[in-house]
Amino acid sequence: MKDYIEERAVEIANYIIETKATVRQAAKKFGISKSTVHKDCTDRLSQLNPGLACEVRQVLDVNKQERHIRGGLATREKYLHQHEMC
Repeated sequence: MKDYIEERAVEIANYIIETKATVRQAAKKFGISKSTVHKDCTDRLSQLNPGLACEVRQVLDVNKQERHIRGGLATREKYLHQHEMC
């Protein structure tokens, strides 16, 4: 694995842990795809730093459990704004 990929994986992991960011938020922040963030945090990081990989996994699992709630809130906001425009 190339050095910059290893550094990126650790940097992304630290960002997610510190900010409790979602995969989408991390992808946007680092200018890479969601797939790359996910691969860095699950596959690559487990080889480089298993402890850090475990911490990131916990944050990502919480985000996954809350995903349906965030989606519902976004939909609610969308329809509230549509009614305001009428």
